[in-house]
Amino acid sequence: MTVSRLSVVAVWWAACLLWSAGWLFIKLGLQDLPPLTFAATRLALAFSVLAVIVWLRREWGALRRADLATLALSGLLLLGVNYALTFWGAQYLPSAITSVLQSTSPVFGFLIGTATGVERFSIARAIALPVGVVGVALISSGEFDAGNLSRLGSAAVLGGAACAAIAYAIVKRRVVHLPPTLMVATQTFCAFVPLSLSAVFFEGSPLDANWTSRSLAALFYLSIANSVIAFSLGYWLLKRLSATTVLAMGLVQPLGAAMLGAVILGERFGMPAALGGACVLVSTAVILRNDAAV
Repeated sequence: MTVSRLSVVAVWWAACLLWSAGWLFIKLGLQDLPPLTFAATRLALAFSVLAVIVWLRREWGALRRADLATLALSGLLLLGVNYALTFWGAQYLPSAITSVLQSTSPVFGFLIGTATGVERFSIARAIALPVGVVGVALISSGEFDAGNLSRLGSAAVLGGAACAAIAYAIVKRRVVHLPPTLMVATQTFCAFVPLSLSAVFFEGSPLDANWTSRSLAALFYLSIANSVIAFSLGYWLLKRLSATTVLAMGLVQPLGAAMLGAVILGERFGMPAALGGACVLVSTAVILRNDAAV
């Protein structure tokens, strides 16, 4: 079935909006919960919803043994290692800096994609991606002096961004033919098992965690809006766009978060943020414009 370019762009921006608020909810949840327990519980709730959806749609039968191995590896990288590193690092960083570091994922995706032959090299993208990252840094420039920047936390978040890029390249190359909800459900389960075991080993029983109304609200948003809806939209897009273009959402998320904060919370959105937003939008336009996979 032919999908219009306008529909693809609309879905791309919808997923961006959902993910933009995610960094705020991660920071809120980490105020009450240990990182691995928080991340593992997010996966557990997301899988319980996804499993029902996949069962009702009778999609489990489409899964083959070769697909399972690929989804297990990519799920472990994207939802296991990436979440563990990002949630752990986010404890020591302002949410804006966390989103800046994660916004490097499309750069990793472009380098990995061109090196493995999954994507064609493009001079326009090679220039647009670093422009976008600079724009993200400008948007969040006011946050860099908000506290002590942990080098180890920064390295962890960067490692998570690299894992996410590798996972998307694997999915794009091998299992993009599967239904999006089936892919997310399988990856979620494969990541949940080792992540939950690690959480219990390092942080103790989840029953002993500080489950406040704030942490529960963050958990439900991240599980349903981000893990179920946004990831399903992301894999729907991955069938039609390059991995770099899908990962480029990471460039827009800090801009979306800053704009939401200005509109909803009355936070300041100054000239550096406006200039950074312009850089991000130009970078995104270049990346989207030349993707001919629709």
